[in-house]
Amino acid sequence: MNEEISRRLREAAEAHEPDRARILARVERGVADPAVRHRTPSIRRSGPRAVLAGLATAGILATGGLAVAAIVGAPSPPPATAPAVPSPTPTPTPTPSTRSTTAAPAPTTAPSSPRPTPSAATRTQNGSLWSEGSMDGHSNAFWAQSDLTLRSTQPLTSLTVELRIAQTGDVRDTGNWRTLPSDDFTVTVQETGGALLYRWVLKPGRTVPAGQHEFAAQYNHATGTRKTTGDSYRVNAQSAGGSSAVWGGFTR
Repeated sequence: MNEEISRRLREAAEAHEPDRARILARVERGVADPAVRHRTPSIRRSGPRAVLAGLATAGILATGGLAVAAIVGAPSPPPATAPAVPSPTPTPTPTPSTRSTTAAPAPTTAPSSPRPTPSAATRTQNGSLWSEGSMDGHSNAFWAQSDLTLRSTQPLTSLTVELRIAQTGDVRDTGNWRTLPSDDFTVTVQETGGALLYRWVLKPGRTVPAGQHEFAAQYNHATGTRKTTGDSYRVNAQSAGGSSAVWGGFTR
């Protein structure tokens, strides 16, 4: 008997579709007017039908109550709000700089310094002196002679003659000479600065007469035609007209 009742109650509960709006209205009326009373079921009902009806009513009320509780207790959805539009960031107003607005003076171009005048490779005439350097015609593939011709329009009280022969390979002194008296000069030959240097220095108290004079340097060298581009001469002299100097190279 109890199992039959339970089965029917379950079927009734499953088939029942509660009228939520009606239940909600009833609940609101009950809240508004507490004097409303539910009708007390008649005691005439008895037996299984009364019990079945009571259980069904209780199930309906329980299900309706749950539905009402779900409806009433469910939080209402939040109202839809439009997305906030970010306000534009104000562009900062540039603050005037405290630096001086005086324009910098334009750079001035420094005046170019005059280029130094390079010394001439040769100076064959100066004051009372005139000079010429040349290679002796008897020079050959093993031996050579460098000649200096010197002219003076005035007597010389001081004279220094230098012939520099570049060391081009196996350059060795074999002698020297001049047309002036040998006792009037101090003669030295030495290798220095990559060259063979011949020097004639007029002794104090001696004088070189005006006219043309010759100075010569003789040397051996490596077999073959020797280049003379590195050879040079220089003459410094003193006369009544003042000091003078000449220099240059040797031509064939």
